[in-house]
Amino acid sequence: MAKIFFSGIGGSGVSSIASFMADRGHTIVGSDRLFDRDPHHSICKILKAKGMTIVPQNGSGIDTSFDLAVFSTAVEDNQPEVIKARELGITMKTRPQYLCDIVSEFRTVAVAGTSGKSTISGMLAFLMDKLGLEPNFIGGGRVKQFKTKNNPGNSLVGSSDILIVEACESDGSIVYYHPLYSIIANLSLDHNSIEKTAEMFETLSRNTKEMVIVNGDDNNLSHCRFDKPIRFSIDTKSEYQAKAIEHQPFKTIFKLHGINFKLSLQGKYNLYNALSCIALLSETGVKLKDIAEVLPSFSGLDRRFDIYMNNKKHLVIDDYAHNPHKISCLMESIKNIRRRVCYIFQPHGFGPTRLMKQGYIEVFIKNLRDEDHLILLPIYYAGGTSIKDISSEDLLNEIKSAGKSVEVLHERSLLFDRIKKWNNYVVFGARDESLSEFAREISSYIRRRGRGRG
Repeated sequence: MAKIFFSGIGGSGVSSIASFMADRGHTIVGSDRLFDRDPHHSICKILKAKGMTIVPQNGSGIDTSFDLAVFSTAVEDNQPEVIKARELGITMKTRPQYLCDIVSEFRTVAVAGTSGKSTISGMLAFLMDKLGLEPNFIGGGRVKQFKTKNNPGNSLVGSSDILIVEACESDGSIVYYHPLYSIIANLSLDHNSIEKTAEMFETLSRNTKEMVIVNGDDNNLSHCRFDKPIRFSIDTKSEYQAKAIEHQPFKTIFKLHGINFKLSLQGKYNLYNALSCIALLSETGVKLKDIAEVLPSFSGLDRRFDIYMNNKKHLVIDDYAHNPHKISCLMESIKNIRRRVCYIFQPHGFGPTRLMKQGYIEVFIKNLRDEDHLILLPIYYAGGTSIKDISSEDLLNEIKSAGKSVEVLHERSLLFDRIKKWNNYVVFGARDESLSEFAREISSYIRRRGRGRG
């Protein structure tokens, strides 16, 4: 067994690998600037409960006893731990490089796409686990039903040789994966241009040994070159096309090849997620009726349409939506449920906001109704060397010019002075765990006010 150091262990991608390796018996030590600022952070507590040692991110925790040091791509080359590991001659890998190593050891299912891959990989791991297939899982999101006091929910160790991984295109590492199966969920603007991401998805497809599952309704994917893909769909004919679909406020009912299915999640986008899992399981020999039996019990991932309040008058939701496609899917779902919604969005970094600025503007102009309001929070900054040459005000001006109700709110607490202006709130954005707490505070404030103390 190895002794491994993880720098940036608090991030979803790194914590999942660290948890997975800890559960396989390795000794894990890690650090994160987030934990330096908040030693009582919930993820820090969970990792410690698993038996990991958490040290300050200043280089003091690294010595020659380590077999390997793994670094988040958010950790800059000039940081003390990078310098220390290099000086000591410890083998160093980035998180994507190390994940590629792990992928090569298993019969891997790589889940790719610019939206939904966290939910798909988590759903697939959950379904396989419920079906007795004993999968291994390294994800980017926390599966609610995998969470325990010593498991964040983003990894699972099983007895089989199947590994499900979330294959993120953001750093380009997916071109080095050689999985057994791949799922390619969709293609839109996110970390890279559509053209660049398309090339990566085509390379992943060529590297896939047995089968590629592809969204047959996705226009951008339709222009990609895939060799004999298995397709799933809603609107067009495919091997796995959902029929007799009923989109209800918080669940989806449909038929597939004559079998009745129920999904305990709302929205067309979650139906696509489920269809991709069903297609892969069916193609690998699982009976559709067996999948239909376990699908309703999947309750989703943290920060994916998390409901903090839902009654006849009020709705408060927290969601991870952060690119234009995800935001559009979220707002389409909300529009089918409630009117007069206050949307609260926090862009997740200066680089992504710079890349997706026009996409953000267009999606809000398209989806904000006359009675809706948009609050933009300041761009989330996690530390590091980002160039701060864009702000939420740059989004506001064009959205406002289109006649939409929008503002920038620099202090979250200012919302509570006028919270009774809206009954429905949707908080969304990536990376910042405090957004969940903000949604919780909004729902708590509404409850107190309803009891006459607000």
